[in-house]
Amino acid sequence: MPFERLLAAPLIGLLRLLGRLPLGLYHSLGARLGRLAYHFSPRVSRRIRDHLKLSGVCASEAEYERVLRVNIDETGKQAIEMLALWFRPEREASALVRSCRGEQEVQAAYREGRGVILLTPHLGCFEVAAIYAAQQVPITVLYRQPRVTWLRPLIVAGRERGRLKLAPASVHGVRLLLGALRRGEAIGILPDQVPRFGEGLWVDFFGRPAYTMTLIGRLWQVTRAPVFVATAIRRPNAQGYDIEVKRIEGDLSGEAGVRRINQAIEEAVRACPEQYLWAYSRHKTPDGAPPKPVRPANAP
Repeated sequence: MPFERLLAAPLIGLLRLLGRLPLGLYHSLGARLGRLAYHFSPRVSRRIRDHLKLSGVCASEAEYERVLRVNIDETGKQAIEMLALWFRPEREASALVRSCRGEQEVQAAYREGRGVILLTPHLGCFEVAAIYAAQQVPITVLYRQPRVTWLRPLIVAGRERGRLKLAPASVHGVRLLLGALRRGEAIGILPDQVPRFGEGLWVDFFGRPAYTMTLIGRLWQVTRAPVFVATAIRRPNAQGYDIEVKRIEGDLSGEAGVRRINQAIEEAVRACPEQYLWAYSRHKTPDGAPPKPVRPANAP
């Protein structure tokens, strides 16, 4: 670990300098990288096309082609814009959020003292949603540690600042999330990230089975903390982000709760399919997980 930190130190210094560059520069570069990845990586291009097509969010072939073209650029922006956010002063990064619809409802729920669960799917810029939330309330965000160990200090340095704390995707991390909720704080979770075997259920996502985490429902059962879907959509021409937060009502326990959460995520994606990460392998089977359920041939 000391060697990893020693290796990361000069990179962090460089990234802090690069973080001061205009957001538009990152978005312009990201769009170009998105096009390169689409044209030179058959796996990436196939995932984007197939997942977007099979989702059914486009009403016509013309609409599908339009969304696809935009999504290629937006996928690249999502991959690189974190550098403009992680290593920029927190208040400056948070100031890139131009509006936050639903913020008052979240603040009211926060004052109830049971904590708040914020779900930020792979839509728009989920990184800036967490940064903005930390300017309002203390928040602990669940994250999956990278396999490349020397990247871990970079991720921690970029994300864990001020009132934003990180919790690894482990038993210890779940305890940190539960502790934050019991203190009446907020937590953040990527709800459409494929969990490990034993931590999810096969539940439909855009009409196809997707192994979906059960953690959110279990945390809700224990704390009854209100649950919100939070999305940060990019404005045109790198003019910042608009956040929208919507509460998920009803019982979120068990399989029915997992379905309700997926439906809420679908609703958010349908509002802006251009900025969803269709390149993510959302319908994959984790190692050791049971096979996907097979529907009868005449099933819808």
